[in-house]
Amino acid sequence: MKKVTILSLHLGYGGIEKSIAALANIICDKYEVEIISIYKLYDKPAFTINKKVKITYLLDTDLPVRLASYKELIQQRNFSKLLKKIGTDYLKKLKFISLIKDTKDGFSMYKKRFMVTKEKLETLDTDILISTRTFLNEWSTTYAKKNIIKIGWEHNHYHKSEEYAKEVVESAKDLDYFVLVSKDITAYYKKQLENTKCKCVYIPNMLDNIPEKVAPLEGNRLVSVGRLSKEKGYLDLVKIFNLMVEKHPKWHLDIIGDGPERDNIEEYIKENNLKEKITLHGFQKKNYIDKILHRSTLYLMTSYRESFGIVLLEAMSHGIPCIAFSSAEGAREIIENEKNGYLIEDRDPFAMIKKTEELMNDTKKRKKMGEKARKTTNNYTKEVVQKYWYKLLEKKVK
Repeated sequence: MKKVTILSLHLGYGGIEKSIAALANIICDKYEVEIISIYKLYDKPAFTINKKVKITYLLDTDLPVRLASYKELIQQRNFSKLLKKIGTDYLKKLKFISLIKDTKDGFSMYKKRFMVTKEKLETLDTDILISTRTFLNEWSTTYAKKNIIKIGWEHNHYHKSEEYAKEVVESAKDLDYFVLVSKDITAYYKKQLENTKCKCVYIPNMLDNIPEKVAPLEGNRLVSVGRLSKEKGYLDLVKIFNLMVEKHPKWHLDIIGDGPERDNIEEYIKENNLKEKITLHGFQKKNYIDKILHRSTLYLMTSYRESFGIVLLEAMSHGIPCIAFSSAEGAREIIENEKNGYLIEDRDPFAMIKKTEELMNDTKKRKKMGEKARKTTNNYTKEVVQKYWYKLLEKKVK
């Protein structure tokens, strides 16, 4: 039996980690599958993984506890905010010794991460190696044995950042295959990598399941699901809803998710007397989310950018029409304008209000769009995506 190894940074909560678990689960019947996770953040993976899959952890801890709050800023390369936070936490409080110690501990952990991963890759016995981060692409092609088929897996859109795109291309040029989750970024990187050995392959993310019953779309509930961070635009969403609420007093907005913008959103809700009209559900598991979606009528997305938009597909699997700003690249691939939802150009809040109200007031139209939304999800089922991966793993990709 052919062995497939997936190299992961960790198996905690996150879109990449969810995709890793899903991939392992759909290929473990045909292949021997191992996930190598550099960090062990929790006692068990955040997402369910089939018992057939072997999980190997290289390190028990992530960054030192006092540095954990900086990890997201480091990963985002948001160095201006990083320096500002360091100044607030250490310099203004004159904690120079703590700053030196924590910085030293942080660099020590990064060095240890590299060393243990390098050692593991040099001795790795597998047929296929799938790396799931940019830096892991480079480590895989540099240190893993030459006879191993190396596949990179990119989940992020470059969002017109030439610097990020250049980094991705540099990491992928020596791979055998490079998997991209949207047609847009597949076309882009295929052009960027055309003079290298690396072949770009489009394989979308997949839905965990498609509910047996669709949402009735008879209520007065708007819904949105995601991380409460600035790029997701949730403050914009509550402001848009605030412009609608006087005209539509019976309608309610449900927001599922948590994140650094929650305090700002809660403050706006309080200042504008929207506590009875908007519910912040916080982070919730899939069963809870499915219940909320099933009672919802329309799905709204106000993201500034979105690599794929799996939440749109999850809403569509319940037969819910979706309305999104076209700035979210992933939305442009999933929403067929005026068929299964609406794409709003130029982040125009009044255009979003107009289209939302149009479907609020026309039950027949939203149900017709909901039917088409449901059909859209047929392209992203486990069975469909599994075939994409089998074709690649059997090296039948041209």
